[in-house]
Amino acid sequence: MGGIIDLNRYAHCPDPNGMSRAELLDYLDAVLAQIGRLDEQEPEDMDSEAYEDWGDRHEALEDLADEIRDLLDEPAYSGG
Repeated sequence: MGGIIDLNRYAHCPDPNGMSRAELLDYLDAVLAQIGRLDEQEPEDMDSEAYEDWGDRHEALEDLADEIRDLLDEPAYSGG
């Protein structure tokens, strides 16, 4: 962790269930980076369609991050 993350590597939303622990950690970093970038693009008009789309994308990424964290929290997780 702490290096440059190639976000394009995860453009197709891979299945985290088949990843190793190291891959999951890398994927979590990428998802959190996407959330950070999305936070910078938050539309000002909370009543707009753009804001609704932004919120849906943000929620989907947060759900994915939670799914990855849950996998990492499994005591016997060995991945792929």
